[in-house]
Amino acid sequence: MRTRWIVALCLTLLLTSCTGGGASDDDGTVTLRFQSLAWQEESVEANRQLVKEWNAAHPDVKVEYVQGSWDSVHDQLLTSFEGGEAPDIIHDASDDLADFAYGGYLADLTDLLPARLKSDIPQRSWDTTTFGDGVYGVPFLQEPRVLIANATWLKGSGVRIPTPEDPWSWQEFRQITDRLSGEGKYGVAWPLKEPVSATLNLSLSAGGQLFHRDSDGKVTIRFEEGDEVVPRTIHEQANTDRSASPTTLGSGGSDTLPGFFGGRYAMVPLGFSYRQQIAQQAPKGFDWQVLPAPAGADGLSQGVSPQTLSVAEDSPHKKQAVEFVDFLLRPKNMVRLALGDWMLPTGTEALKDPALRTDENDWATGTALAGQLRSAPAQAVRGYPEWKDKVATPAFQEYYSGAIGLDELRERLEKDGNLVLARYQR
Repeated sequence: MRTRWIVALCLTLLLTSCTGGGASDDDGTVTLRFQSLAWQEESVEANRQLVKEWNAAHPDVKVEYVQGSWDSVHDQLLTSFEGGEAPDIIHDASDDLADFAYGGYLADLTDLLPARLKSDIPQRSWDTTTFGDGVYGVPFLQEPRVLIANATWLKGSGVRIPTPEDPWSWQEFRQITDRLSGEGKYGVAWPLKEPVSATLNLSLSAGGQLFHRDSDGKVTIRFEEGDEVVPRTIHEQANTDRSASPTTLGSGGSDTLPGFFGGRYAMVPLGFSYRQQIAQQAPKGFDWQVLPAPAGADGLSQGVSPQTLSVAEDSPHKKQAVEFVDFLLRPKNMVRLALGDWMLPTGTEALKDPALRTDENDWATGTALAGQLRSAPAQAVRGYPEWKDKVATPAFQEYYSGAIGLDELRERLEKDGNLVLARYQR
């Protein structure tokens, strides 16, 4: 019985190992599984075409395209890591990597990355995927949060139109949205169903940091003067000035578009990639434009969590996996991926491409902001997902709705938040 049990166990382990990534065929061909989260038609096509081009040029290293989903990627990856079935090359976002990196699920790419790729992507972008002493992903696509405006409405109002060289301040932004409001119309519609990342990333412009790392590496939350500027502006627009629509505070970005097209809101703060939906869905003759987000004490600085490509620690073919990533992110290929997702590439060579600097669909406005993008404040904070879901999201939602004041917001973010983070830093 014991012998049969051991044989059965060995067969089970063998079968399990065969279902994971990094397989090798009998003829020596390496097969890598690439899980992509591309979802827009243009983006999926760009990714699939690049995989096809790789396979045509590399008969000994075959890449299989696996379609994943942003909606379930964290739990799906966790399950696949623990089950030994993770894909070799993993598409994700940098703010989802910390726990996987510290948990030993992702390969440290420090000594595997080619010099070309290291030098092409700025250090401020590499900071988003650096945890401790290791690099656990390659940041390749990013998007600033911008103001999508009804150009006809703004021009008719006579307000000053901001540019990346001369943006609105947060105070000026509040004054202008107040001026644009009235008679059932609003100067701005904030889609804050997921309020945390938007608030924290925009707060960098005002000097907000929220998460503070001590010399021993321990992170604590302090809600200071710079952290107050953006949430206070939104709160006062919604509850004092009545210049922000109260009904969109619990909405997603796409939910605001019908009201925007219908002339109910003058502006909507959205990610840069939303331009695709607007270009496709806007009524004929609707004139829209992209404006930079307001600036604060630190100018147009803004936090981002780039899309990333990582390699599973369990992959037996890390070298080949990184070679595929390097191919995928050659400048011309990075431009193709950026155009497919309507986002900005991180690579400096790709950013120079004329296709990303055209006035059509305001690509040039976004490209002008690329140098101001920084690592999101919570990027390397262990326990951030739990803090965001259990503490920060309900606290910000209640503050923006007017249910609680700034002092209670501060107490909940700090007191309750530090209790959560403490469990991850023992």
